[in-house]
Parts: sequence; structure tokens; C-alpha cells
Amino acid sequence: MLALLLALQGPLSPALPADQVAADTLPRVSLGQALQQAARLDPNYVSALGEIENATWGRRNAFAVFLLPSLSIGTIAQKTNPPSFFFTDKLLRVPTTWSAQLVARYDLFLGGQKLAELSRSGAALAGAHADELRQRFATALLTESDYYAVIANTELDRVTRDRLRRAEEQLAVARARVLSGAAVSTDSLNLRLELARAQVAQLQQESALRVSRLELGRRVGASGPVDAEPLDTAPAPALPVTLAEAISEAAVQGPDYRLAAANERAANAAYRFELGNYLPHATLTFNANSSDTTFYPNLFKQSAFILGITFPIWNNGQRELNLSRARVNKNVARATREDMDRAVQHDVTAAYDAYETARASAQVARDAVLVARENFRVQQTRYSAGASTILDLITAQVALSEAESALVEAEYGTRLALAGMESILGRRLFSDKGNP
Repeated sequence: MLALLLALQGPLSPALPADQVAADTLPRVSLGQALQQAARLDPNYVSALGEIENATWGRRNAFAVFLLPSLSIGTIAQKTNPPSFFFTDKLLRVPTTWSAQLVARYDLFLGGQKLAELSRSGAALAGAHADELRQRFATALLTESDYYAVIANTELDRVTRDRLRRAEEQLAVARARVLSGAAVSTDSLNLRLELARAQVAQLQQESALRVSRLELGRRVGASGPVDAEPLDTAPAPALPVTLAEAISEAAVQGPDYRLAAANERAANAAYRFELGNYLPHATLTFNANSSDTTFYPNLFKQSAFILGITFPIWNNGQRELNLSRARVNKNVARATREDMDRAVQHDVTAAYDAYETARASAQVARDAVLVARENFRVQQTRYSAGASTILDLITAQVALSEAESALVEAEYGTRLALAGMESILGRRLFSDKGNP
């Protein structure tokens, strides 16, 4: 019976897949390189950059309306059959006539719409810059998450391999003790069960590592998996700002809050623009016309200055509809900005505490690894001497693996919490990452 049990305790380690790419052959990127490449490729960030260009041209247009008239020039060739009469100082009968027109138009008064559009375009440009900063850090947060996931999964892969190695070593010790009669056969069976669990954990972790490398590769524009350069393993430092300073800074410089304030200013200006439709409009127009029987019309010339004043009375409710929509947008923008003002203390406090908690948890996890490692060494020695049971040894072995995994997760969480804090503030708190 004992021989049968020992025969069932053969190796369980599966062969690695033949197409598995070795880690040292994969292309590697640093965190700074990943942030720069991801920013160029993220569609949301590219869109945010485009909105800055659009808002810039909108601002230029609002200034140009104050200084320059609108100009248009056109020419018309008319061919008739039979030939038509052309009246100048004499009567001509010609088959083809040419005419040209120059029109210059300047709006003298539009009920304050020029000033409203100038204010709206300025707010839109400020909002576009705030949104670009917000999207830049949002892209950086996703990139850092993928980058840290590769590092964390690499470390977790090492932890699972160490667990598998320890299980194999202890199984060999247990076999020897069973054969020598110093232990019962259930010791090796329990270790065989732990070995099977370690093998399953390793297979799962290998899959998670492959997937995370592929995701990082997609983020930086690679066609395949990409590995991450190792980062400094020193404990996370304390934040260089206090909680009160962080709240004040976020309320003034945070991209989310700047964007909400800019949107409110733009909505207020758009509402004032619609109010201008209730006031008279004055426009000065200059027309210059010339006609001839040749391509360059010069035979007959006429020019006119026209001062037009219009007073809108009723356009089937379209003016009132536009004003109502602008009023609703203004109220929504104000409510959004007020909500963001109320939320800034909560958001910054949550991010600040998340980092401090993760930082403290990582330190506790480091201490726990030291304790678990020493406990495993003691239990391993006691079991070899026959002073403890196999269950004590397996418990210490599993506790060590769990403590090492918890340390990796804590360090991963600390880095992500820092990235979240920087995203709210819109700036880097430390200079070791580079710019997103």
C-alpha cells in the first residue's frame, strides 16, 4: 500500500508551452517612455489636443469680428442667344457680358453679441486647455495602471514559482521521511496536494503576466507584448504637500475643477449672446459693382454705402427657444461647478488617504513577510527534526506565499494611489516619472 502511495506521488509539473516568449527577449520600455508613447496614441488625448486648436481659432475669430469687416468678391459671366442688349453710354448688342462685385460688411452693433462671443471663446479656450491637462493625466493613469500591472504580475509570478519550488523541496523531504519510517504517508499526500495548488497558481499567474504584457504593448503602440523596466523598490515617500495644501491647490489648479468653471463662464456668455437677439442690430455694408463685355469688367462701375438697422420682433418663437436652451445650459453648468466645488474636499481627501493608507499597508506587509519567512524557517527545521506536524509546515509555507503576494499588491496599490492623487492635482508630485 505504501509503495502504491509513493508511486502516485510522481512529478506533476507540466511542461511550459513551446511558444511562450522568454522575458529577456521581449522589448522593454521605461515608465517615462510608456507615458510619452501612450499620450500620442490615445484617441481621447488626441481629441483633446484638437479641441485646443479649434478653441484657438474660435478665439481668433472673436477678435477679428471687432477689427475687420467680412469681405467677399465674385464674378459672373452671362452668355445669351440671341445676343442681349448692354446699356452704357450707348446701346450695345453683345452675346457675352461680365460683371464683378465686391462686398464689405461690418456689424456696428449686435446687441452685445460681439462681447458675449469674445467672453465665450476665451472661456472655451481655457476649458480646452483644462480638458487637455485632465485627459493627459487620465491617459497617464491608465498607462501607469498597465505598467504597474506588468511589474506586479512579474513579482507575483516569482512568488508562485517560489511557492512551487518550496512545495517540491518539502515533498522530497517528506518522501524521504516516509521511506525512513520517520513520518506517515499522509505527510507526503498533504504536500502533494499543496504542490498541485502551487502548480495551478503558477499557471494562472503566467497567464495573467502574458495578458498584462500584451495590454502594455497595446497601450504604447506595439504589435505584441512589451515588458516593463523594473522600478525602484524603496518604500514610498511621504507626500510633499499637506492635505489642506492639496485641497486648496486642487480647487484652483485641478483640471476637473478648472474645466467646470470654464464651462460655466462659456454657458453664461452663450446666454448673453442670445439676449442680444432682443436688441436692434446695425450693419454697415459697402458694395462695388462693375460690368463689361470682357473678362475684366471696367466699362461700368457703381459703388454704394448702406447703413442697415434691423429690430427683431418675432421669428415664430425661434429666438425664445434658443434663449431657453441657453438658460438651461447655464443652469446646468452652474450646478456642475457648484457640485465640483463641494466635491473637491472629498475627492482630494479620499485620494490623499488612499495613498497614505496604501503606504502604511506596504510597510506592514514588509514586516509580515519577514515574520512569515522566519516562521517558515522555524517550522521547516522543526518538521525535519520531527518536532512539528506536516500541517504546521504547510500552513507556514502558504502563509509565506500569501504574505509575499500581499506585499506585491500593497506596493502596486501605493503607486496607483499616487497616480490618482496626481491626476486630481494636475501635476507630478515627484520628478521620477517624467511628464505624461
